[in-house]
Amino acid sequence: MDFTLDPRHDELRLKVREFVDEHILPLESDPANYNEFENIRMSLRDELRQKAKDAGLWAPQMPRERGGLGLPMVGQAVFYEEANRSIFGPSAFNCAAPDDGNMRVLETVGTQAQKDAWLQPIVDGKVNSSFVMTEPHPGGGSDPGMIATRAERDGDAWRIHGHKWFISGAAVARHFILIARTDPNPEEKRRHLSAFLFHADQPGWRIVRRIDNMGPDEHGGVCELEFDGLTIPDENRLMEVGDGLKLTQIRLGPARLTHCMRWLGLAKRCMEIAQEYVSRREGFGIRLADRESVQLKLGEVAHDIQIGRLLVMNAAWKLDQGDRARTEVSSAKIHVADTLHKAVDTALQLNGARGYSKDTILEWVYRYARCARLVDGASEVHKMVLARFYAKEGSDYWKWG
Repeated sequence: MDFTLDPRHDELRLKVREFVDEHILPLESDPANYNEFENIRMSLRDELRQKAKDAGLWAPQMPRERGGLGLPMVGQAVFYEEANRSIFGPSAFNCAAPDDGNMRVLETVGTQAQKDAWLQPIVDGKVNSSFVMTEPHPGGGSDPGMIATRAERDGDAWRIHGHKWFISGAAVARHFILIARTDPNPEEKRRHLSAFLFHADQPGWRIVRRIDNMGPDEHGGVCELEFDGLTIPDENRLMEVGDGLKLTQIRLGPARLTHCMRWLGLAKRCMEIAQEYVSRREGFGIRLADRESVQLKLGEVAHDIQIGRLLVMNAAWKLDQGDRARTEVSSAKIHVADTLHKAVDTALQLNGARGYSKDTILEWVYRYARCARLVDGASEVHKMVLARFYAKEGSDYWKWG
């Protein structure tokens, strides 16, 4: 691939950087700008969103005819990395999870009517959304073959019974994408799932609890849900009966990669904070930046971030060519998740007590970074994916093209 940026994408990159510096970074230092779950207050978020729209920096992943920027994956990689130099950035530009992945899959597989009714309000920033898949044991987590929530046909509708948990954004979402079992045969592992759309106001389901965790929480947290007869009209089924697993694969591949794009931005921000501090902090007659031990730490993180950027760009390019890029996305997910944790751990260590305090965002990022090795498939699952492909392809695993 050619690593020369499209001039339009580079121009957007600079505009995003300027917007983040001017409008978003100054908000991080004021506790009044946060909600009780340590994210930006939604009313303030909505003010930022209007500014982003006015600046032409809205919904980079969506087509222009829907009000987005229509960027390819390579262009999104550039945009998202700059957006997440601030912990508030992705939400301000409408490229934060889980809405980001939900918009993508609805744009890809939805009917025109479904796009108009369910996708457009998310693109416009009028509603939040949620993807409802993960279940407590013995239901499905990383293994979708274990999903137990049932969708049973009832004339022109489906009735849903089951139990889900760790559902991102559910507490504030209005539009939901649900994955449920439509083939009751427990031996069926490929065509056993279907996908459905439902609205928060529909009866037959409830939020059992918002699950407390290390935080900080995205808007809507992670929730436990119970379904006891939710009725969904068949017109709100996504794709064909039995295509639920296919839909999850369509959604999760790009979603994993966009996580990586955002995490690289956060990793770079941690480096900025570390570099600024060691450049002025002195001890025992020498600046920290002049100590070889400090230089080695920062050089190693810079090295790992650049490897992550190359992995992400390679996967993004392959997705733009129509490839599923399964190994490329998994490699990026493993490496960038580890790199984010290393970057913030290094920055926190170099800042000392200042890093451990709330005087910077480092402790916020440190807690957030730990979930990177879990969300959208634990690192171990992605390593298993790589091992399976290698066992199948041998030396061709490293083929070019």
